[in-house]
Amino acid sequence: MILLTGATGKTGGAVAGELIRKGVPLRALVRDADKATALKEAGVELVVGDAGDRDAVSGALKGVEKAALILPNSQEQQAMEMQFVDLAAEAGVQQLVKLSSFEALPEATNPIAALHYAVEQHIRASGMAWTMIRPSFFMQNLLGNGFTIKTEGKFYLPMGDGVTVMMDCRDIGAAIAETLAGSGHEGRSYEITGPELMSFYDVADRFSEVLGKQIEYVNQDPAAYRETIAPFLTSEWHLNAVMQLFSEIAGGVVTPKVTDTFAKLAGREPISFTQFVRDYIGVFQQE
Repeated sequence: MILLTGATGKTGGAVAGELIRKGVPLRALVRDADKATALKEAGVELVVGDAGDRDAVSGALKGVEKAALILPNSQEQQAMEMQFVDLAAEAGVQQLVKLSSFEALPEATNPIAALHYAVEQHIRASGMAWTMIRPSFFMQNLLGNGFTIKTEGKFYLPMGDGVTVMMDCRDIGAAIAETLAGSGHEGRSYEITGPELMSFYDVADRFSEVLGKQIEYVNQDPAAYRETIAPFLTSEWHLNAVMQLFSEIAGGVVTPKVTDTFAKLAGREPISFTQFVRDYIGVFQQE
């Protein structure tokens, strides 16, 4: 039995879909059973509870051989993940797969990257077999810019001339599913990326090509951008972490690189940004 956290999110949902297609017995720890109706109908065993609830996690881990740790970024994430690791080890879980970050390095100063690195080290010391999935910038982060792309032909980000390697959450899910359902992934840390280095001016060009109209990337002042996104984030900690992450991208603090790791894992090339826009065209294009 495999236990999946985050199954109602974009990445966790992609993992669930892949494992369902593979016919792998799957259990999901979910906070809201209503959001997981489709999973239940597909044969996934649901356990309703919060990933921070010790009793809920302990119950969900009973009889589990492998588990995937996929939690959203938050101030509480590190404590929740470390507790999950400890409970998984106590329950006799044989392999733990963690969704981490490309930037999870010893020298990381960004709170999100630093917490991922700390949890990785905790997992390595747990005695369980482990696999780290370390993706690059999510293409789905651009979905939040759909409204201004539709209405103004512009998207606003404080990225300067920064360059990144974007990756589709569906591919991240496919990689995690492979490490859970396949073999030989124990003790491996996989840095997975999309197929190309892109500036956000390049991103605008891809949008323009697919949508058939000129789309402009506006390098927004960080203070103005902070004010724009503040109502949509969960806490001041999260807001500060996102702003620091974007500042690091703009400043080239972490040098992005393209890897072929995903293709080796999944047996296919990663989804391109052009294909991503085509697949989500309803988000970006007026009907």
